[in-house]
Amino acid sequence: MTPAGYPGEDTMAGTSVAENLARLRVARDLSQEQLAEAAGVGLDTVARIEQGKRTQSRPATLRKLASALGVTIDTLLGHMPAPHSLDIEVVSLRRAINADTDIPGLNDLADSRDVLALPELAAEAHDAWRAYVDGQHTALVHALPLILTDARRIVREAHDDERAGGYRILSTAYRLGAGIAGRLGLDDLAYTSARRAVDEAAKADTPEIERAISLRYLAWTLVRQGLHEDAERVATEAAALIEPRMLDRDPHRAGVFGNLLFNAATAALNNGSTSRADDLLAAAHAAAIRSHGDTATEAAIFGPRVAALQRVDFMVRAGDPERALALANSTPPATGTEVPAFWEAGHRLFLAAAALELRKDKDALNRLAEARDLAPDWVRYQPLGKRVMRTLIDRTTRRRGTVFAELATHYGIITGNNSPR
Repeated sequence: MTPAGYPGEDTMAGTSVAENLARLRVARDLSQEQLAEAAGVGLDTVARIEQGKRTQSRPATLRKLASALGVTIDTLLGHMPAPHSLDIEVVSLRRAINADTDIPGLNDLADSRDVLALPELAAEAHDAWRAYVDGQHTALVHALPLILTDARRIVREAHDDERAGGYRILSTAYRLGAGIAGRLGLDDLAYTSARRAVDEAAKADTPEIERAISLRYLAWTLVRQGLHEDAERVATEAAALIEPRMLDRDPHRAGVFGNLLFNAATAALNNGSTSRADDLLAAAHAAAIRSHGDTATEAAIFGPRVAALQRVDFMVRAGDPERALALANSTPPATGTEVPAFWEAGHRLFLAAAALELRKDKDALNRLAEARDLAPDWVRYQPLGKRVMRTLIDRTTRRRGTVFAELATHYGIITGNNSPR
């Protein structure tokens, strides 16, 4: 799972060629003269298109300009692809998540002689979780189908405790499937995977905690689908069942409880209830203080710093950027385990959004750079970073140099080739 997103439309889609040409040229750090020379067209052609004085251009001219900018003609015209339809092949992952022994033709179980030992499979599942946390999306999408298949083989062939351990790994793999599918914008597949994680968790060797973790992922997929009331209800009811007692120092239970409250707060805020969201975050913060340190496991990412970061991000989403930036100055350092890079990167994106709202554009750009450096692959999939970067480009009236251009490319404002021809 990831820190919750920030609303914002893709402003390039549906805009005019004039706006897009100017935006893409600035993002490439090119002057009108340089673009005209690179494209082999007249300077007057570029200037008149950007000024809106030339609303129709020959296909050959558009091809030359798109080629010089390193983008497709569709991008130049404002016909943007789906924001997450990137370069990762997900057919194998879809098949692995949808596999079902009760449906003819969807059984993926192979010869039992290929079954991995449970410790080996557990190690592979942990490596997959590390890939998820580190934002290694391609590696995760490649690894997950086989882990799902092997886990299903184990629960078919094993007995008693080993079978229960197999169900725990199977539930974990389905949760990771939900997480990566959600990151890629495949929200229906994410829900299917999370729902299967909940089912398999009930048969695991630690069913209570595994089910609560799986419901956390399920609530997140509901938030992504815009089903905020359902998401809040699932998260709060699951949190009530797993809530630690006053003297309970189990970090896993506290972490799952806190993460469920984070999801519930996000759903409440998205549904217009700021006060209820604030109450839920306060309860999560109290649990974080009692946990005496930050933890980052497959069960949960939680602790005092994580809760503080979530509070700042909440203020940005609630429309109070000044308070968000003030709170950011007093967030505690991590204690115990370092907070994963993708979580820290998500926080930087929220700080960039806050700075943008206050028209502190230089600070916003610096935060985008920090987020990219922390989790370069992960941030490419975040619409918040794209929205902030595009707004910065729209605001600029002059070229901003190579760093600005590099960030525009990394956040997907420029698509296609990495450099102009």
